[in-house]
Amino acid sequence: LIEGITIDITDKKLAEQQLEQSEEKYRRIVVTTGEGFLLMDEDLSIIDVNEAYCRMIGYDYDEILGNAPLDFSTEEFRQFIITNKNELSSKDYREFEGVFVAKDGRNVPVLVHSNTLKDDLGAVIGNMFFVTDMTEHKKSLVLAAEVQRSLLPQESPEVQGLDIAGKIITCEEIGGDYFDFLWGTECPGGPFGVVVGDVTGHGVDAALLMTTARAFLRMRASQCGSISQIVTEMNRHLAQDVLDTGRFMTLFYMTIDVDRGDLRWVRAGHDPALIYDLGQDNFEELKGAGLALGVDEEFAYEENLRTELTTGQVIVIGTDGIWEARNRHGEMFGKDRFREIIRHHAKAKANEILEAVYSELNSFTLGLKSEDDLTLVVIKILASPSSLPSGGDG
Repeated sequence: LIEGITIDITDKKLAEQQLEQSEEKYRRIVVTTGEGFLLMDEDLSIIDVNEAYCRMIGYDYDEILGNAPLDFSTEEFRQFIITNKNELSSKDYREFEGVFVAKDGRNVPVLVHSNTLKDDLGAVIGNMFFVTDMTEHKKSLVLAAEVQRSLLPQESPEVQGLDIAGKIITCEEIGGDYFDFLWGTECPGGPFGVVVGDVTGHGVDAALLMTTARAFLRMRASQCGSISQIVTEMNRHLAQDVLDTGRFMTLFYMTIDVDRGDLRWVRAGHDPALIYDLGQDNFEELKGAGLALGVDEEFAYEENLRTELTTGQVIVIGTDGIWEARNRHGEMFGKDRFREIIRHHAKAKANEILEAVYSELNSFTLGLKSEDDLTLVVIKILASPSSLPSGGDG
């Protein structure tokens, strides 16, 4: 019996020593790491922080204890924490971005790795934040975003017979969506062209591929050739760049000849553009076969044709980030809702139609950050020199 008690006590002492060693090792990591660290109870009240976090936001240790992360957050980040408090506690691990406010008023963009602490019965007893200061990283992204924005159309073009508007809202500082307006497509003096593209993913990698695609398309579109030839050569070029990366790019490339009253387009894996006819009150999808760019280097793209444009028709080309956007309940914005906005505002100017879509989208998501870039181009057919027939009040 004495021997059994001795063994039990020895095992307990050994376990306590191992626990103390583990805690000491953990403490050294927390103290010496350059990452900020916050330890919170189940109500997200801060019970411990390291020196790195104190330096990050400029508050002393005692000034931080007893508060919650939201007490040092921007209003947007505060609302995120409040809205997602239950999810933060229920998931073992989460990664998200936010912005803390330093004591001197500076905004400190951060990347947070959140870990939930549970007891032996699985009950939540606390939470840990490991916080990375993203200030310098964000500065670099801001510069990259400025460069990327400079590559996009700076204003809506003035094309006789057309009212045109386009816009991108990126989900990160830089994105993989793309739109452009091209003159002299197919040959110098040729019809006006518009292109909308969407690179898989977003962020730096997607932005670099988008920039490459833009440069090649602009160069090739300035030379003679049909749009099917242009897209086929563009695909051959991009396929070599994305080889073995798993990346690709969808594209919708369209030319509009108002004098002849026709559209020509190539669809490379992109969602079809829509034409809304106010007089007939109906939508038509501009479909057509075609793989996404970068999938098959030898793929030959086909050109599609539609004639008989009419005054007042509205053409919209977007990226799937719009209709796939979700609200806090997980419900998708959807194409039906998107079409209804176009129908309701069809008599308005192109820019007003475009802004109506973004406004409704923002109301639907309640400002929830999008998981994808949001791109839309709206083109309204006006009276042309060749006197297009009227399809309704424009």
